[in-house]
Amino acid sequence: MTLLYFGALLFGGTHLFSILFPGLRDGLKGRLGEKPWKGLYAILSLAGLALLIMGYSQSRAGPATADILYEGWYEMRHLTMLLMLFAFILIGASHGKGYLKTWLHNPMSIGIVLWSGSHLLVNGQRADVWLFAPFLVVGLADILMSELRGKRPGHTPRIRSDVIAVVVGVVLYLVFAFGFHPYVLNVPVMG
Repeated sequence: MTLLYFGALLFGGTHLFSILFPGLRDGLKGRLGEKPWKGLYAILSLAGLALLIMGYSQSRAGPATADILYEGWYEMRHLTMLLMLFAFILIGASHGKGYLKTWLHNPMSIGIVLWSGSHLLVNGQRADVWLFAPFLVVGLADILMSELRGKRPGHTPRIRSDVIAVVVGVVLYLVFAFGFHPYVLNVPVMG
């Protein structure tokens, strides 16, 4: 679990620093330069993500599997699956220039909140909370701070981007729900 804790703190801390302290971030970026800043940020984020994955993987065996913080609302797994479909579509919409991005302002973070929040709804093991909670906190902080700062997409919306987002989102949803989840994670989503 130690790797999971460090991963959550490193990944979450890196992102929260950037979201909550833009002046400090920009000052550091100015001193280091654009490319070195992006490299450092990427290395810290990826290291945090790697530690999260390794720590979570280790926690799925042995006594850590019995470490339950709360009973997940397993009956809501169908709602979780629906929210995941929306999450993948919104994550897809964040890369285009569609109406979804214009209306929602921050579809990537909304998708991450749906992904992490829906998983926390049905999973109550300590490892699940330490894996998904940092993403939920970072996503909510990004949405809140973006709205407070008036950050808005500056593009002319195109319906084509929304159609692509829906198609990509549905395909990713199917791959993750019926391929990655049951065969890589060994956690079937149906049943």
